[in-house]
Amino acid sequence: MALLEILHHPDARLRKKAAPVQQIDARITQLVADMFETMYAAHGIGLAATQINVHERVVVIDLSEEKTEPLCLINAEIISKEGKMEHEEGCLSVPEYYEKVERAERIQVRALDTAGKTFEMDADGLLAVCIQHELDHLDGKLFVDYLSSLKQQRVRKKLEKLKKQQPKSPASGAAA
Repeated sequence: MALLEILHHPDARLRKKAAPVQQIDARITQLVADMFETMYAAHGIGLAATQINVHERVVVIDLSEEKTEPLCLINAEIISKEGKMEHEEGCLSVPEYYEKVERAERIQVRALDTAGKTFEMDADGLLAVCIQHELDHLDGKLFVDYLSSLKQQRVRKKLEKLKKQQPKSPASGAAA
């Protein structure tokens, strides 16, 4: 397994739409394992492949405190939504920033698991929020896109400040 680099907003690669996974093979199962390892190391509860610069429709989630309930969604689609709720969200690609976002309270999702088997599940509360948040990543959308333009400016300024405070590694000499 390997720790992967998580892209940070405003990296343009976060805006790229992910393609469906064509075949679930050893490469995809390794990707899923690496994504879980990366998410756990970053203390996250969800990670979309887009966030690690892999533009395929793969999402991993684990809401458990003990990190013992991994959920992988491949080629997931939301097939129904109900209700509305506001929940404070954060994101591994938008470090140290949290804001309330309105999303559907309950959803039904259809996806493939790592064995290539189709399944459907109902989700509500935090799991529903997390799934919607991660699937947005696969469509090139970030939770900050739901915010007012003023709040989006604040996010950008905060991230620029954080970036300036980080020590530069020898490999990061040129700006992207």
